[in-house]
Amino acid sequence: MNVSPDARGEPAGERSLAAEWAWLGRVDFEQTARLQERLRRALLGGARADTLLLVEHPPVITLGRAANPAHVLASPDELSRAGIAVARATRGGDVTYHGPGQLVAYPVVRLRAGVRAHVRAMADAVIDLLSEGWGIEAHYRDQAPGVWVMRGGQPAKIAALGINVHHRVAVHGLALNLDPALEHFARIVPCGLTGIAVTSVAELTGHAGSIAPGEWAARLADALGRRLGIAFRRRSDPTELLCQTTPLE
Repeated sequence: MNVSPDARGEPAGERSLAAEWAWLGRVDFEQTARLQERLRRALLGGARADTLLLVEHPPVITLGRAANPAHVLASPDELSRAGIAVARATRGGDVTYHGPGQLVAYPVVRLRAGVRAHVRAMADAVIDLLSEGWGIEAHYRDQAPGVWVMRGGQPAKIAALGINVHHRVAVHGLALNLDPALEHFARIVPCGLTGIAVTSVAELTGHAGSIAPGEWAARLADALGRRLGIAFRRRSDPTELLCQTTPLE
């Protein structure tokens, strides 16, 4: 996690703005990264309130600020043949994978408490969703931040967490494996943890092919709102947000 000292208070006008969440569908990773930075600037300037983006990405391996390039196990040619892009990310942490079948949440929010509390709140929201939606028991691990379940008597990671904080506004967030192509995780050392297993809701429940991220976005937004203490309301038309994903100057 990357933390910068907070040098600003909450703009007086911001309290009149409503926190929103939006399901953007399948959007390129780098587009959402640019959008998050624009939303963070607007939040710091008092032009927007907290915003939660919920998306699904095309296949991409992302390298956090502490990433070891050797943790990408596949060659560029192999990744190209598999249709997997590679992108740098400003979040903390090592290497991870995003792709279709994964529900990704990016809360662009002012921290209510500390960084660790924010990360734990996101994890608890995922734990709530897994329990309420599928009866899956999950837990958070401090020593290996993420959400974990037991599969065949062994721990397996089902959600990854990673953020970047600047002036006490966080971006990036979490990725929950609903029904992604798990074989793609074999092309990386997930989060720099050698020998770990990665699983999904589909694998645990036997519902492969029937769990669509967009159908669970609202429930994750509700769970995150409860855990973060933010009353998000759904944005009916995300078009204006998507228009803000042009390259930064």
